[in-house]
Amino acid sequence: MASSPAERLDAEFGSFPGLIAAWGAYQADAPALYDGTEALSWGEVAGKVERIAARLQADGLERGQAVAILGTTCNAYALVYLAAIRAGGCAAPLTTSASPDQLKGMALDSGAIHLFIDQAKLDELGDFKLPVANQILLSELDTFMAPEGTRAAPFEPADRDPLNIIYSSGTTGIPKGIVHSHGMRWRQMTFRAALNYGTDSRTLCSTPLYSNTTMAVFLPTLYSGGCASLMGKFDVQKWLERAAAERITHTMLVPVQYRRLMQFAQFDAYDLSSMRMKYCTSAPFPADLKAEVLARMPGGLIEIYGMTEGGVACIFPVHEHPDKLHTVGFPAPGHFLKVIDENLREVPPGQPGELVGKSPTMMLGYKNQPEKTREGYWIDPADGSTWQRMGDIGRLDADGFVELVGRTKDVIISGGFNIFPIDLETELLKDARVAEAAVVGMPSDQWGETPVGFVVLKGGTSEGDLDDIRTIANSRLGKTQRVSALHAIAEMPRSHIGKLLKTELRELVTR
Repeated sequence: MASSPAERLDAEFGSFPGLIAAWGAYQADAPALYDGTEALSWGEVAGKVERIAARLQADGLERGQAVAILGTTCNAYALVYLAAIRAGGCAAPLTTSASPDQLKGMALDSGAIHLFIDQAKLDELGDFKLPVANQILLSELDTFMAPEGTRAAPFEPADRDPLNIIYSSGTTGIPKGIVHSHGMRWRQMTFRAALNYGTDSRTLCSTPLYSNTTMAVFLPTLYSGGCASLMGKFDVQKWLERAAAERITHTMLVPVQYRRLMQFAQFDAYDLSSMRMKYCTSAPFPADLKAEVLARMPGGLIEIYGMTEGGVACIFPVHEHPDKLHTVGFPAPGHFLKVIDENLREVPPGQPGELVGKSPTMMLGYKNQPEKTREGYWIDPADGSTWQRMGDIGRLDADGFVELVGRTKDVIISGGFNIFPIDLETELLKDARVAEAAVVGMPSDQWGETPVGFVVLKGGTSEGDLDDIRTIANSRLGKTQRVSALHAIAEMPRSHIGKLLKTELRELVTR
């Protein structure tokens, strides 16, 4: 039998399309993809990827050209994603929650000549047409692909060839297209694959394939010859049923999903003993929730802090540092982080400031937006090196762990003082009547901005308690930090991957 393709993961740079074919030959009957309805072996995946890639090439797909995908996660979606890469193009998954105008902007920006779409999204768009020459239903993928046994023309990627475009989750305007190269993904995924994955890995992916959150586990699973088990939509009970029945070993969940699992009354009745490693990223992961997940879910827990754009990634093995749950860990090997002040000068450890980072896993840039790309960089005056501005305020503790304080755009400047919302949110959450809390800055004639809080109340608590909750929290805060108003809401507005949408909170006050 030929040597395992896993040996290729030791290479400084290699071909992901080549790995797909190699795993298909090495373990043709092993499971590769499952979406709850259809199971595909590695041999089937490799064969279908070749046939789709061959058809894309026959249709005129050029090297580096995008293939757009729009729909709910399923095997067909994953096959198109892989085939776009195999054909020499790049995958451009479009955000299903985007408005029609945003989708039109993303399609134009990507330069795609193919759009693969599911029937539900097509029905939702109705008469609205996206500007892509070739539109193919994902349900008709088998009739689109080239005949059985067809192989695509060879493609050997270069380090800087684009592998995918991830569109940012902007709430207004056209999201920016973040371009990841083959080299960036190889270095990122082989590092992660070497840590925890193998051919016996079975990863449950319950966040969308258009999100970089999902790529953090989907790609290393496939790089390593494991099986990616896909969920079209997260549902607590179905997730638990599948995790138990399929003997899932790895998963990626965002904090709101972990919270819902922990709150599910029958959670402890499900056998999750096969779980080896759980991951979390994309949104703040509260210390109390980390502790509960550690106590109640088998296997290790790793929090990943970073940006889709790259920069620094912090890898936090939570199970190894139970005394550091308030942090996001420390920079991964080969990743570097600095903290700078408003004058773009580095500050000493312990002092909060804007986080900047550099690593071997940085984006090529924003598609068609060189100026926006440059705006996201900080140039180190000492040596002229380029660092990514992470968009967060944070500080380094004495042990080198990174503690997040807030987003740069969310810092509230009231009466000339900087107020970090997380400090106020922490005090509100200490109240037993509060399930969730968020604080935003609102315009103030007197102070410029003033902190306004929003809480989700626990059962049995009424809005009549809001003044008391605010008074108690303010008694523990500094004079310049105090919450000026507090509102109760049914649930926090969040994006598809659990990010809190503070823009929508501000709109609740201004309506």
